[in-house]
Parts: sequence; structure tokens; C-alpha cells
Amino acid sequence: MAKKLKTEPGTKVVMDEVEMNRILRRIAHQIIETNKGTDNLAIVGIMQRGMPLAKRLAQFIEQEEGKPVPLGALDVSLYRDDLSQKGKYVEVRKSDIPFSIDNKVVVLVDDVIFAGRTARAALDGLKDYGRAAKVELAALIDRGHRELPIHPDFTGKVIPTAMKEDVKVEVLEVDGVDRVVIK
Repeated sequence: MAKKLKTEPGTKVVMDEVEMNRILRRIAHQIIETNKGTDNLAIVGIMQRGMPLAKRLAQFIEQEEGKPVPLGALDVSLYRDDLSQKGKYVEVRKSDIPFSIDNKVVVLVDDVIFAGRTARAALDGLKDYGRAAKVELAALIDRGHRELPIHPDFTGKVIPTAMKEDVKVEVLEVDGVDRVVIK
């Protein structure tokens, strides 16, 4: 059970752990349905908070289909187009994709899609691991304000936001709680 955190003044909880779990199960079903099963399917989480979500999706898919799907983690830090601006503030982590993505349908998983730049970086990073037959994108939250023509194939919830607002997905594995807040 996730611990209860106090919400800071000016912060609004827009998704709790029950809704997050329900949405992830729905996305897992949509992935299975869209791909007509799990043959040739792989799930890759974008670090940092996309990875725990990817792991949960893989578990839900395995529960439904009775067989595991390959699961990997991708760090996009060095593929970002703002690397020169962020420079020394970038924390590089080790990607872990212990399987070939050649001719697989790869579902990239991220917590929030905003400008589309992280997804673009993930596409660049993914090609270092082979040539996928198809790449699909799953995002728990779509907050709009796209700067690139990238749209998720699977979306948990669309939350229209102002540019000045900050949408934060908190996951149990990293933050000790499952919820989505807007500040």
C-alpha cells in the first residue's frame, strides 16, 4: 500500500493510485488488442518514471496473455536536443535492453508527454538497439503543448494544462506513492 503524502498548498491531485492502476490495466489491454496478442512485442520504459510504469504494463500483459513480454529500460539523456543547455545537470543512467528489438513491435512507455522531445530522443536512442518493425508510444498523461509532431498511441488521461503548470507523476518505486499532481 502506498504511503499517504500531504499535498502542498497550490497542488492538486488529479490521479490517485486506484485510478492509476485502472488506467495502466486499460492501456495493457489496448496494447494487446492493437497488436493482436503479444507475439513479437517488447516494452521499453523511458527512464526514470516511465520504467516502473513499463514494468507494471508488462506484468498486466503477462497476467492477461499467460506469457512474459521482453522488458527494457532506455535512458534518453544523451539523445536530448537540449543537452548543450542542460550540460552538467544531466544525470546519465545505464540503459538496459537485454534483447534484440529487430523486427519487434516496441512500445515505448513514458509518464508524461508534453513537447514530444523526450519521445523523439527515445526514438533516436532506440535505433542503437536495432531496427524495430514498429514503435508505439504509451503515456500515462498527455498534457498537450506539443512542439514536435509526436502523438501517443496509448494515452492514460489527457489533462489540459497551462504552460506555467507543472504535471508530476509520482510512482511508488521512485517516490513512495502513486499519484499525479499539478502544481
